[in-house]
Amino acid sequence: MSGTDLPPVEPARGSVACVIPAKDEVERIGATIDAVRKIAGVDLVVVVDDGSTDGTAEAAERAGATVVRHPRNRGKAAAMETGAAAVAKLDAGAGAGAGAGAGAGAAQPRHLLFLDADLADSATGAEPLIEPVLAGRADMTIGTLPAQLRPDGSKPGGHGFVVRLARSGIEQATGWAPEQPLSGQRCLTRVALEAALPLAPGFGVEAALSIDLGRKGFRILEIPIDVRHRASGTDLRGQLHRARQYLHLRRALSARNALPSRGPSK
Repeated sequence: MSGTDLPPVEPARGSVACVIPAKDEVERIGATIDAVRKIAGVDLVVVVDDGSTDGTAEAAERAGATVVRHPRNRGKAAAMETGAAAVAKLDAGAGAGAGAGAGAGAAQPRHLLFLDADLADSATGAEPLIEPVLAGRADMTIGTLPAQLRPDGSKPGGHGFVVRLARSGIEQATGWAPEQPLSGQRCLTRVALEAALPLAPGFGVEAALSIDLGRKGFRILEIPIDVRHRASGTDLRGQLHRARQYLHLRRALSARNALPSRGPSK
């Protein structure tokens, strides 16, 4: 069943919804969902099919996720916003259905865990991101990943320029230099997410989230996690991906007056 037409399930206190933006991930999305459903605290998985043409939505539905579809590709930030809105709608329905005894809106809004669609079985490794948020020690956690390798064992392409630019921009804006500023594996409270809306478009979303929340005094922690995603190569597709990342990131930093005054730090 697609969209948010599933019957609302009242979230347990301190429960978490996992939102997974996905574009043409039919080969991995099912395994990713299966792994996420094993994470303690996650009681809802929402996949946002961002204009896929390969059956990603159908595979996600078979794996038991709530699926929301974009008819055309709108980018990662838009998919994150759509997924968060779907969770809010389900939470609101659960609250309204709590009855007069509990009071409308009495249900606890879910925290939000954002994960990439290509993590497959390794997605269970994201579980450490949740506890600091549930315990109230952090408003947003960011997963720092081990060194990623391509299927043939080689290192991914790129020279780290985009990462250094993101780190320098965040440091200039907030005084904090994250280890992995572009990590998409994050858990945050509903309050924190709403404070960052609208999200920066495209691949500028992660750095912008850290800047916007850091400037507003939200507590951000980096947490080591053992997850594996598909590393980009040195071929034309990989180079084009990094070029888009750079352009989106530069746009997001510029909009926040956070373009480094000097070159990206090492």
